[in-house]
Amino acid sequence: MSSIIQLLPDHVANQIAAGEVVQRPASVVKELLENAVDAKATDIKLIVKDAGRSLVQVIDNGLGMSLTDARMCFERHATSKIRHAEDLFSLYTKGFRGEALASIAAIAHVELKTKQEQDELGTHIIIEGSKFISQDPSVLPKGTSFAVKNLFFNIPARRNFLKSDTVEHRHIVDEFQRVALAHPNIHFTFIHNGGELFNLPSSNLRQRIVAMFSGKTNEKLVPISEETEIVKAQGFVSKPEFSKKNRSEQFFFVNNRFIKSGYLHHAVMVAYEGLLKDGMQPGYFIYLDVPPNTIDINIHPTKTEIKFDDEHALYAILRSTVKHSLGQFNVAPVLDFERDPNLDTPYHYQEKGASMPLIQVNANFNPFAEDKPTKAFSGSGYRERKTETANWESLYVGLKNDTQEIENITFEQDAVTSSLFNDNEIEENKNRTYQIHKKYIVSSIKSGMMVIDQQRAHQRILYEQYLKNITVQQASSQHLLFPIELYFSVNEIELINDLKMSLENTGFVFDSIESDKLTISGIPILVTESEVAIVLEELMNDLQNGIPDSSFSLNDSIAKSMARSLAVRTGTYLTEREQENIVNGLFACKEPDVSPFNKPTFITISVDDLDKKFAI
Repeated sequence: MSSIIQLLPDHVANQIAAGEVVQRPASVVKELLENAVDAKATDIKLIVKDAGRSLVQVIDNGLGMSLTDARMCFERHATSKIRHAEDLFSLYTKGFRGEALASIAAIAHVELKTKQEQDELGTHIIIEGSKFISQDPSVLPKGTSFAVKNLFFNIPARRNFLKSDTVEHRHIVDEFQRVALAHPNIHFTFIHNGGELFNLPSSNLRQRIVAMFSGKTNEKLVPISEETEIVKAQGFVSKPEFSKKNRSEQFFFVNNRFIKSGYLHHAVMVAYEGLLKDGMQPGYFIYLDVPPNTIDINIHPTKTEIKFDDEHALYAILRSTVKHSLGQFNVAPVLDFERDPNLDTPYHYQEKGASMPLIQVNANFNPFAEDKPTKAFSGSGYRERKTETANWESLYVGLKNDTQEIENITFEQDAVTSSLFNDNEIEENKNRTYQIHKKYIVSSIKSGMMVIDQQRAHQRILYEQYLKNITVQQASSQHLLFPIELYFSVNEIELINDLKMSLENTGFVFDSIESDKLTISGIPILVTESEVAIVLEELMNDLQNGIPDSSFSLNDSIAKSMARSLAVRTGTYLTEREQENIVNGLFACKEPDVSPFNKPTFITISVDDLDKKFAI
């Protein structure tokens, strides 16, 4: 039998590796930004077109590459980060695998321009699908420019399965935020479709967080700081009243590398126990510095999973650190009856020395003087206090002394009752409805009975109503006496600008949309003021994460998201009138059988089925 095992060609091996390393345009952004950081750049610019489908370009002013390095960087397992296997346990760089650039070049058109500071000319290389098209010397500034065009041009199946531009753009912003938050000392610029989305100058950590999200973020942050032999923890957590339903503002960094850890997230949630409402998530920006030999980064190509030597100790330290900060800044209540809160010393006063008290003396004071004027202390010295005396009886001179016995006063005693409906308008409903476990509505029909899921039914009613308002006619809105001001991040404000017309058709009225603030003067009739922020946050979260996936258009996604946010919840008590409205509204819909998310809204149980249940 002949041998059948063969060595794969390099371009095939690169395409296979690209399946794990490059999952979407955001993966390219992550790899190129991390390479720019490793090159010791102080100014990094990210340029994206069509959510990364057409172009992803990263320009930096780092060290640059020589002619040989520029050609070698596209080979598999070629890296400048490590030399030996032992180096994996002393990593201080972002990359070390040597697969990213080779994988990117295998599935895209890549253009590389690079130059070192001491060289007169730089190198310009063009690669298409692992094939070198050209390599020429060129006059370039110091640093490196990577341009990745037509991603997945030779893998149409992968390109067709990319999500919408809104979803892909959200993933790119997430990767940009993770790198920019880890390195506040670097100037980052993000340009999307010709418009500047972020311009983050070099600053400290708090300023970087505020510039990344919004100016309102500054008052949300509570600093944390703790240093032990195992870990040095610092950063910020948000106050409980600013919690959200999504996890968009939760970041863990280990040695300036973004990670995902459900175990450490649970430690933070335990510290917030009793302070958050159900379903709400706190925001946090936590930076952990640990010895490199105590962690293992080489778990997954994305390098977002890390194994720690002593996870239990990290859990305990992180939980106590967050809890201590919430208590120190009076965010969490402290039940200590022996403690005097006036004696607490804030962090920034612990190292501050005491100052000598100032003593002021009145040199003109004479205790033996006959007429001693009454004096009062003021900020600049002593001033005389003017006292006026008057007879209190003079205040009541001239008033009539009319009295009336309270028993002689008569009051109207007829009870007045009113009703919203006239008696002759109320008709007895033969088919009464009943609510079971605050979840289902039961109604009788000719063939038996019908059981309706109140939440799914209400979702179907609201979905068709909002979809009709967006596509056919503009909905009526209720104007607010005082406009509502909501603060969002730059990326969220950009998304609201894109959705403005559709939201106005549902009943929202926008007074102004600024870089980080939204002013709303009118809201849909079915929405209360307290629900506006929740509805908009859930809507943006659904659109940015591609939920629901079965939507046919952007308007369909908006209608589904708002219907899910505003529908009556399971566990809500409904009156008979409300139950009837849901039943009648459901069967007035075009598709009453299923909810907007293709789940059944009701089931029918016939009399025959009931008879079978009671059959002996």
